[in-house]
Amino acid sequence: MNRELFAAGERLVSPAYVRQGCEARRSHEHLMRLLLEKGKCPEDGWDESTLELFLHELAVMDSNNFLGNCGVGEREGRVASALVARRHYRFIHGIGRSGDISAVQPKAAGSSLLNKITNSLVLDVIKLAGVYTVTSCFVVPMATGMSLTLCFLTLRHRRPKAKYIIWPRIDQKSCFKSMITAGFEPVVIENILEGDELRTDLKAVEAKVQELGPDHILCVHSTTSCFAPRVPDRLEELAVICANYGIPHIVNNAYGVQSSKCMHLIQQGARVGRIDAFVQSLDKNFMVPVGGAIIAGFNDSFIQEISKMYPGRASASPSLDVLITLLSLGSNGYKKLLKERKEMFSYLSNQLKKLSEAYNERLLHTPHNPISLAMTLKTLDKRCSKAVTQLGSMLFTRQVSGARVVPLGSMQTVSGYTFRGFMSHTNNYPCAYLNAASAIGMKTQDVDLFIKRLDKCLKTVRKEQNKESDISGVDNNDKTEDVDVEEMALKLDNVCLDTCQDSS
Repeated sequence: MNRELFAAGERLVSPAYVRQGCEARRSHEHLMRLLLEKGKCPEDGWDESTLELFLHELAVMDSNNFLGNCGVGEREGRVASALVARRHYRFIHGIGRSGDISAVQPKAAGSSLLNKITNSLVLDVIKLAGVYTVTSCFVVPMATGMSLTLCFLTLRHRRPKAKYIIWPRIDQKSCFKSMITAGFEPVVIENILEGDELRTDLKAVEAKVQELGPDHILCVHSTTSCFAPRVPDRLEELAVICANYGIPHIVNNAYGVQSSKCMHLIQQGARVGRIDAFVQSLDKNFMVPVGGAIIAGFNDSFIQEISKMYPGRASASPSLDVLITLLSLGSNGYKKLLKERKEMFSYLSNQLKKLSEAYNERLLHTPHNPISLAMTLKTLDKRCSKAVTQLGSMLFTRQVSGARVVPLGSMQTVSGYTFRGFMSHTNNYPCAYLNAASAIGMKTQDVDLFIKRLDKCLKTVRKEQNKESDISGVDNNDKTEDVDVEEMALKLDNVCLDTCQDSS
């Protein structure tokens, strides 16, 4: 309501009451004005009434919501279901135009404004998280893998002779397939074992650059966030190599925004060498539905070039989701989540260490990985290799999600490339292990319940192993009801073995 409407209302209701309502309205509008003027995430989160008012004000600026609109084109924001319209807050036109995902749509001013504000807020949060010199970014309605592909396709026009992408190995399918999909040949650089950690082989990277020739290399494709015992790549050193040889550098920062260490590596890499773009997932870093990513960088023109490579308009859903989330949290709320994640990492590490020692196992020493942990499964694998995968299936059937059990000697073919020791990021890691990660949003009760269920599963597997190794056997009359229940669970676990063997 504007001033004229409030003045008209004073004819019907006491002017004092109307003025009070007007002041309340102005408090909402003040927050909106600050957002539009500064383009930064508010320190304190908005309440739902302010958020919904803001979204409604933007939505009525789109032509599909004009009262007198007469659409005679093929795309006029028509929606058959009112439920679908409400789900999207009546933002129907999406974002961008056919030539640029960041372009303004003439008949969708509200959606265009939403897109610009979201990109501005996300840029502010990336700086807040530790990459202070980032200059440009945009939200793209694709997950991390396809967003990496978009970066590689953009570089193709700059480097027409390039055929190869140098890629320090990480056993995750989507980042590998992103290079194949873009039409390039991945050059896999095996990691080197330093203590328990798997780290970047810098000598092998530079040797391969010299062997292939810089002009024939599209880029170096490095990684920050990853499963232990692999740790983030040596970004500073890789950035220096890229700068020295004039090779672009694309960083897969999938869930690294939540880690100050990962963000610091990117900041330092850009300071001492070359990083052209870094890509991060929306769902893993901001707790929104899957389907979006952020492409960011230190050169405005290159990031704009990537956005222009996207063909056609795009869904506004990921932008809307992250905008609502950041405005709800505010920068203070997001910083609180980052702080809590660090605390949960320490708590998970301590609890997992205690449990591992109780079973004559140990927590692998991976100090350079700030998110993921790994616990050895040597005693299980020593007795029976099947017991390792059995443990994974038991955790899955007991509703433990996210934990990864990595056996020795697993083989996997991805897009025609065969990887030995798949999921362990190397051909021959010394032992089987179990992964668990402390990601944003994790609570103490999640850790406690995971440790409790893992403890129970380990006891059951040990009990089953002892039964199989006991030649004398046990009289059926001596079996307890608890054993019968565990045997039934084991049968169910066998059905789920295949489901849990490939979690990447």
